Amino acid sequence: MVGLKPSDVPPPLGVKVLSAGTAACIADLVTFPLDTAKVRLQIQGEKAVMGAAKGIRYRGVFGTISTMVRTEGPRSLYNGLVAGLQRQMAFASIRIGLYDNVKSFYTRGKDNPNVGIRILAGCTTGALAVSVAQPTDVVKVRFQAQMNLQGVGRRYSGTMQAYRQIFQHEGLRGLWKGTLPNITRNALVNCTELVSYDLIKEAILKHKLLPDTLPCHFVSAFGAGFITTVIASPVDVVKTRYMNSPPEQYRSSLNCAWTMMTKEGPTAFYKGFVPSFLRLGSWNVVMFVSFEQLKRAMMMSRSRIEATA
Repeated sequence: MVGLKPSDVPPPLGVKVLSAGTAACIADLVTFPLDTAKVRLQIQGEKAVMGAAKGIRYRGVFGTISTMVRTEGPRSLYNGLVAGLQRQMAFASIRIGLYDNVKSFYTRGKDNPNVGIRILAGCTTGALAVSVAQPTDVVKVRFQAQMNLQGVGRRYSGTMQAYRQIFQHEGLRGLWKGTLPNITRNALVNCTELVSYDLIKEAILKHKLLPDTLPCHFVSAFGAGFITTVIASPVDVVKTRYMNSPPEQYRSSLNCAWTMMTKEGPTAFYKGFVPSFLRLGSWNVVMFVSFEQLKRAMMMSRSRIEATA
């Protein structure tokens, strides 16, 4: 290790986990209104939602945001933020923070793993993260879906009250509702997002198009966001609808998907695509840029502390 720069030394697991969770929270704070707009567009068309909305119709991401601000106030754009931040600290810390270590585990420490190993590592950390953080995702989606309108009853008044009420009325199964489509969705998202970022960044550095600095991280993250949205959007719509649905509306996530196909057609699976891409693209940019900078800052701080010790 002597003579190596801080950027040349692989960061320890704790630094990666903390950096990933913190960077994901920063990204959520910046992009949360886009995520809320995406959820509203995805659930539009459901009978329960149509009854509560009383003629309100969302058109496009910015039209949805404008309508929400006009009818419910600007705070509605951040419905579920607390659960969202809880989710990122539990979820992103695992799926992103553990990715390099799991990749190294599967290759037994060898460098330059192939695409199959990267995909396997992404699936592993994504599935593990969902298993731990699913209750926070259920609460976040339900908060984002509920409307702050006069005469419309609110399902939940606070984050902790939501956890308690879901547990009391639906049991543990309610808190882990939609785990299967969420694992499927996040296996796709995690593999596509992390593997795409990995490969795009490696290609940029290999061909010396950009140095390993902020512009390189920006381009890699934006490209990964677009690829991920195209692949994961159908599963994301099913996940959102199923997790937000009251008991007995759908028998399973597959029944939810079949109902969407038969009643609304295949385009229903790409409802909210533009806000999904705007949100995932911008989220990826903020998260990966923050993640890279936080890792470097923590490693430099660690090196300074070790030098003075």
